[in-house]
Amino acid sequence: MSTQPPQWGPPSPNSNPYPPAAPAQNPYPGGYPQQAPAGYGYPAAPAPGYPQHGAAHFGLSMKRRNPFAAWLGLPIITFGIYGLVWYYKINKEMAEFDNRRQINPGMSLLAITLGMFLIVPPYVSLYKTGRRIADAQRAAGLQPTCSGGLGLLLGLLGFYGLYYQIQLNKVVDRYGQIQPGTQVPLAA
Repeated sequence: MSTQPPQWGPPSPNSNPYPPAAPAQNPYPGGYPQQAPAGYGYPAAPAPGYPQHGAAHFGLSMKRRNPFAAWLGLPIITFGIYGLVWYYKINKEMAEFDNRRQINPGMSLLAITLGMFLIVPPYVSLYKTGRRIADAQRAAGLQPTCSGGLGLLLGLLGFYGLYYQIQLNKVVDRYGQIQPGTQVPLAA
């Protein structure tokens, strides 16, 4: 392998240090190809055992969590930080599970933290999270059992994390023992 030593001094008048300009026309006449959304990434095929029927919708599976650890154990150990992380993650996972729904996990977290000063936003966020969980249950082909109203009531008592994680685990259990982030078919 031969290597040329670096050339010192000003460039010669015939050399161009910049690469040639990109072509002016669009290389994709029908439009640019679609890219996968940010996140875990999509595997090549759906989860095993789930046939593809026509124009089916697919999403990414969520993580199964221990409800008592998510509700009480880890938040106590981390002085409440895990409760905020958990709330952000479940909203993010629901957005990736069914990308037809517009869910902004950052705004949900902001509503229960800084929105506390405005009094109303945390309650609206808790209620909407319960509705999103019911939508995720419906998308998984389950009968929706999660109630935003009950989640809001339990939020006043401090039990919303336990209730919501139990309801989310129903969606996760619907698909069996698969890794979080695996592509799964959506029923509705």
